Amino acid sequence: MKLSAVVLALAMMGECALHMLQPQTLSTRHGPPCCVAHGACIPCTLPLLPRPERAPHRMPSCETDRPTDRPTDRPTPAEIFLSTSSQLTSISSQTTTCTHSRLNPLDSHPRRLPRAGASALTGTRQFMEQDAQMIGKSPQWTQKARATASDDVKLQFWLKHNSTQIAAFEEELLELATPGSPSYAQWMSRDEVAAALSPAPHSVDAVASFALDHGASDVHVNKMRSIVSVTVPANVAEEMLQTELFHYQNNEYKGVSIVRAAAAYSLPVEIAEHVSIVGDILRFPRLRQKLQIEQAKPDGADTGDEWSTCGAAYSAYTNPSVLASTYGFEFPFTKATAGNSLAVAEFQGQYYDADDLEAFSSQCGLDSTVTVTKNVGGNNEARCQVGLEPCVESLLDIEYAGAIAGAIPLSVWYSDTFSLLDWAETLLDADDAELVHSVSYGNDEAQQTSADYMESVNTQFMKAGAQGLTIMFAAGDQGVWGREGVGKTYHPDFPAGSPYVTAVGGTDFVTKSTIGEETAWASGGSGFSDEFSQPTWQSSQVAEYLANPDADLPSSSVYNAEGRGYPDISALAGQVNPYFISFKGGKFSAVAGTSAACPVAAGIIAQINDARLAAGKTAMGWINPFLYQADSSSFNDVTSGTTNGGYTGGFTATTGWDPATGFGSINFSNLKDAALSY
Repeated sequence: MKLSAVVLALAMMGECALHMLQPQTLSTRHGPPCCVAHGACIPCTLPLLPRPERAPHRMPSCETDRPTDRPTDRPTPAEIFLSTSSQLTSISSQTTTCTHSRLNPLDSHPRRLPRAGASALTGTRQFMEQDAQMIGKSPQWTQKARATASDDVKLQFWLKHNSTQIAAFEEELLELATPGSPSYAQWMSRDEVAAALSPAPHSVDAVASFALDHGASDVHVNKMRSIVSVTVPANVAEEMLQTELFHYQNNEYKGVSIVRAAAAYSLPVEIAEHVSIVGDILRFPRLRQKLQIEQAKPDGADTGDEWSTCGAAYSAYTNPSVLASTYGFEFPFTKATAGNSLAVAEFQGQYYDADDLEAFSSQCGLDSTVTVTKNVGGNNEARCQVGLEPCVESLLDIEYAGAIAGAIPLSVWYSDTFSLLDWAETLLDADDAELVHSVSYGNDEAQQTSADYMESVNTQFMKAGAQGLTIMFAAGDQGVWGREGVGKTYHPDFPAGSPYVTAVGGTDFVTKSTIGEETAWASGGSGFSDEFSQPTWQSSQVAEYLANPDADLPSSSVYNAEGRGYPDISALAGQVNPYFISFKGGKFSAVAGTSAACPVAAGIIAQINDARLAAGKTAMGWINPFLYQADSSSFNDVTSGTTNGGYTGGFTATTGWDPATGFGSINFSNLKDAALSY
């Protein structure tokens, strides 16, 4: 049916309706007809653009000129504590009413649109995240019941940053992170970052007033003054966003349920001009795929060397002593410098238990038991005894980060929201955030909600790096193809493709159970971002790789040669000698994945931080520009293997940096010396 026919039919029914036509019935996805005061429905369209192209950030929508009264028995701005220096302006009680239906054109009902600040809202609304795909749908999630007033929904309004300020900040940060610069490693305080990047006070005022006018009683502005958060009943959230919210159940993890919008959401244009996204209203998280786990099988061979330190029966598996011999870090690390710290991030019900940390430490003969010094977000040890593979992900992170870091305090940051945005906000709000953070979670860029979502997360990583924090992410376990699988193009990982995180890829030993030369793990995450442009600090290395005949490049049509290349570094991750771990109360297993490589690399960087702190220097912070200036001797170059994910294609490892293993694995002694030379 043509769109004009739909509009005519709705007009004949006397309805001013809002209806989203499905992509399968039209070659483009259309925005809803607009409701106007004179009874006519005017269509507004939004092209459905293929990634990585993005739809323009504009869209007409609903407006009317009929004012109505609204009760004013809501808290005043003065009654609400906001952690920001700005003061809220007065809020008008005048509203306008726009009658429409959001999903069912026959089910229209009034919606009140509040005015923000001293100026009245016009009633015109703007759709947000306009390039979002698969709204209200996901192959991994099933829609359940409609959310009701008894369901609380947290809305996070991520405010827009001034593009000129962002560009200037990026230039300054590059100076701070570039060895040889007069300001190298002179990291900013949180207040300095906030002063440089915070949206204008009137932006905070407008959004906070919008929430208050809908009856919110607890409005929070984060310490960076860039996020306005409010928890409201679902029906209020629906009114604010002009959408419908439903519960969705994960198809694999039946106990996991989230609330998401079933259709596009919008904000009054006077509010939308200040807001980048409303966090996690549309995005369906891809829950972390199960690690490649096998039962640790005793083989009875006692090699009498590093391979036997977790027991002769388990000498086929990578353990902390094998890693120490391979990369040369100090082991055991028994004395930490004051102020040093390391953290791992966990999500999705991944907790940890003391019994397994004790079993691992004892079995591998560690000098001291791996211990979590601080927990942020809570823990539930009982969950580690339930199910087939409970707590494997978190125990892998903690056991190896802790074994390598030794005396360096280790923290666990747990979030039950399935949200990197929420994790990043909590991290940047902390007064004592750890210096190095290892995160073994991620998805394809193509699986993210929108460009605005990825850019918002990327900005948080930039702010963290500017404060002297090192953020490290696993590069993924599906080679160039990602979770989307084999297709016409490669599927780069997010957030490994962010320029402000250090992406850790995967390797295997060339010869099984022989410490020495490494090769690229075929399933290690690898490639070039479709979202983030190639930064200047890696452009020469990328150019050299692309010009190298040994690279045996795939067709240029399957990847974006102008995107940010990753990984930056790598560590053992493959199945030739998988990692030995303890889980489920002392049951020993073997695990593969860059989820293992990332905490290993993070533990090594934490040791390098310790050397700098002991020498009276600052932490490494955003480390990427340093890595790309370091001498080649700082790494164990990996020159063989292709990241085809077990299928075809992929990138081949060559001499120097490559998008298969980055610079290779860390040579601890040489990289530490390089870090101490500045």
